[in-house]
Formats: sequence, C-alpha cells, structure tokens
Amino acid sequence: MFVDLNADAGESYGAFTYGHDREIFPLVTSVNLACGFHGGSPARIREAVALAKAHGVAVGAHPGFPDLVGFGRREMALSPEEVYADVLYQMGALYAFLRAEGLRLHHVKPHGALYLKACRDRETARAIAEAVKTFDPEVPLVVLPGTVYEEEARGAGLRVVLEAFPERAYLKSGQLAPRSLPGSWISDPEEAARRALRMVLEGKVEALDGGEVEVRAETLCIHGDNPNAPLVAKAVRRALEEAGIEVRAF
Repeated sequence: MFVDLNADAGESYGAFTYGHDREIFPLVTSVNLACGFHGGSPARIREAVALAKAHGVAVGAHPGFPDLVGFGRREMALSPEEVYADVLYQMGALYAFLRAEGLRLHHVKPHGALYLKACRDRETARAIAEAVKTFDPEVPLVVLPGTVYEEEARGAGLRVVLEAFPERAYLKSGQLAPRSLPGSWISDPEEAARRALRMVLEGKVEALDGGEVEVRAETLCIHGDNPNAPLVAKAVRRALEEAGIEVRAF
C-alpha cells in the first residue's frame, strides 16, 4: 500500500514570501506549484522549481483564477474558453522553468476556487481536462472523488489521481467545508495524522455537519498556508509510515 503526500506551494510573489516551502518540501513527495495567476511570480516559480529538484520532489502545476488580490479563492464567472486558455497558459509558464531544470511536468491540480468550481460545474471541469489533454494527454489530473470534475477528467481519457484532505473538514455531501465555517481547518498535527490514516486505511472521515464521508485517497494534500503546515506534514508522514504505508509520488 502506498500514498502520495502533496503540498500546495510556490505561492510567494515578488518580495512577498508566503507559505513554508523550505520546511515542507523535504517532507512531501509531490508539490503543486502556483503558476503566476493566484501566486508565484517568475523569479519565485524558478526558486520553487529549483527547491523541488534539490529535494527530489515531483512537480505539478497549480493553475488558478487570475486573482492575485483574492489569492485565487474567489470564484470568477469565466467562460469555458477562458478557463481552457488560462489553464493552458499557466501550465506553459511552469513548464518553461521545469524544462530549464531538466524536469517534467508530473501532474496538474487546480487551485482554490477553480478546483471547487470544477467539482460542481461540468463546463469548467471539461475545460480544465481539455487543456491538460491538449498540453499532454499523459499528464495526470488530480481530482476530488465523486464529482463532475472526476467524471470529466475520466471522460477526456486522462489518468485520474484521487485526492483527500486530512487538514480540511468535509461536509456530508462530500464537498470540502467552506473556509468561513468554524472547524473547516484542522490545525492540530496529530488530529490531521489520525484523519489521514482513516482516509487511507478505511476510506472514511467524519463530516463537519454530522455523519461520515466516504473518501478515496491516492494522494493527501497539505496546504502550504496552513500555519502549522510543516508540523502537520511531519505528523501525517510519520503516522503513515509507522502504519506500514509507503509514502511516494504517484
């Protein structure tokens, strides 16, 4: 049994440092790097790619809405054609830096509001999947299981990687709890580790609004902007390995 441990990262911009990349990269097996729209200026993208290479971490693209002010967490009413173009553009931006370092694009995982919109809006999901397929049909797409996003990714013939979030709360609908709700973040490292083990071994997790949610986890996400992100990543990885679960990139 194995599982990937990924982190949303590379989100610093210009003179502004954001997240905990240097502490997290040694603990995870893949990273999703911002591509300039919600975070990640050119120099910072280059820096994050070099850091990932130094730690032998697989690098994926983390395209988001063009919303630096809102950090890509505000939904935007983009047409499918705009979503397609924006995602393709951002993959290309990251790929330039990967190629300079002799690395390949390992996967794609949308960021924030774009990811969540794709989970419930079929046209957005299809546009993302088609952009990835156009760029390289062999590149996997990371998805939330049981959503139209998963359906469209599979329909495009892409390899799908199912994701779960040990440090984010779920609703009984299977969706992630909005960040505005109390308890939507799990900042305690040991609690996140307990949830991660349950997700991988049992395929279940408690819902914030009661009951349990079925999850399928081929990769577990640690958000780089979680204040305790390095401690959470360390606790989750330790718990997985102590349970005999290999932690490696998919």
